[in-house]
Amino acid sequence: MENKNIQRSNIQPETEKKEKFFSISEFRREVGIPLIVAKKLIIWGEIKAGKAMDGTIMIAESETLKVKELLKNPRKKIKLFFRSLGPGLITGASDDDPSGIGTYSAVGAKFGLSILWTAAWLLPIMFAVQEVCARIGIVTNKGLTKVLLKHYRKKVVLVIVLLLIIANIINIGADLGAMAASLKMVANINFYFGLIFFSLVIVLTEVFLGYHIYVKVLKWLTISVFAYIITGIIVHPNWLHIFKEAFVPYIEFSEEYIFAVIAVFGTSITPYLFFWQTSEEVEEERMQNPWMKKCSICDRISRMRTDVGFGMILANIVFFFIILTTAEVLFKNGITNIESAEQAALALKPLGGRFAFLLFAIGIIGTGLLAVPVLAGSGAYALSELLNWKEGLELKFSKAKGFYLIIIFSVIVGMLLNLLGINPIMALYYAAFINGIIALPLLIAIMIAGNDPKIMGKETHPLWVKFFGWFSIVSISVLIIISGFLYFV
Repeated sequence: MENKNIQRSNIQPETEKKEKFFSISEFRREVGIPLIVAKKLIIWGEIKAGKAMDGTIMIAESETLKVKELLKNPRKKIKLFFRSLGPGLITGASDDDPSGIGTYSAVGAKFGLSILWTAAWLLPIMFAVQEVCARIGIVTNKGLTKVLLKHYRKKVVLVIVLLLIIANIINIGADLGAMAASLKMVANINFYFGLIFFSLVIVLTEVFLGYHIYVKVLKWLTISVFAYIITGIIVHPNWLHIFKEAFVPYIEFSEEYIFAVIAVFGTSITPYLFFWQTSEEVEEERMQNPWMKKCSICDRISRMRTDVGFGMILANIVFFFIILTTAEVLFKNGITNIESAEQAALALKPLGGRFAFLLFAIGIIGTGLLAVPVLAGSGAYALSELLNWKEGLELKFSKAKGFYLIIIFSVIVGMLLNLLGINPIMALYYAAFINGIIALPLLIAIMIAGNDPKIMGKETHPLWVKFFGWFSIVSISVLIIISGFLYFV
């Protein structure tokens, strides 16, 4: 490849005449890494890159050889891939929060495999919805609230934001309660002490420690949820039967069953992730190297799709195996109503034995520490944008007081909800159902806004996103109507 058009201040002219250059696509094929990793290596400054006169990103052969040497270690390649994943991975990991674990455990124990089909059917919907939100953030470089203000009256957006914050606070309360109950189960620490302890830890770390630092630790804690995958395999289920249940929908027209499906929908397609995904794409853009910010929107959307796709697949696999495990271990043994953390932990007994409680507690506490800041942060982004306050987790408290006060308020009120004496596991289940109801108006709002050429230009929804996005709206609408009918009849 000729390199006479390369513009790079750090390459001497005599070197430029001799050295071969690769486009980013050629570079990633040459070294054998995914495109998202190749682009992140440039963003992190791990390799030097320049631009041709037409704006194409170019990498010198010497840099390519350096990366090849680096990637001779397979573990290094895997580490780089995980490091390259950003908001989409966090979104996916936080989707399997205590509310998700509690809800999937409850429905798996209560209905066995008859509700397993929701995992496969919800995956493309999860892809589509998070792509809508991420795309909005990338194209507009604004949070979801600011985008909605362009399409709806301020009063309408205010109602949407208030619904979000109410749902988030209920979810925060349920998550904190489950975390405190799990700590009590394994360490016999007073429930209320654990509740206050976790609330303080979350508030102090989110306010005074950059979330991008905090989350690096928490991502590793969420690995504990893979215990469900291992357990699901070692209990030797009938896989032919499992896959039949996974892909052939079974609908039972009973109030409890429809309630469960709405709860599963609400904990998988959860409202706070809409706002979080959009805002974090904007945050991600702010942290990029200045010249990388000039990358085309198509490049950024391509990177986002890999990131979001991996996050949603991860969330869905965990979702699938939690239902599978609880169905095989609890439902088959007559434990159909989970009323305590101890009962939920029994699902992991085939793997953990007497350490099952510890595995469950680590999963609940780890995902809670990851998800509660996301819950509180998404509401803070939304309301701050509506009120035109400074917002962002990379800003200091003194520069974004309103933003951080919303976070503190959300966590404290969520903590106080536990004083009502509600069973933590049941609270998780009902919080998921409320999320499913509130998701409907939010889904309608983002599907309309994301398809508006005045907002999105040429980057309106692809056909597949339109199909699955509106399919989700129709589906949840029908479920809510059926649920209301069965309740009143």
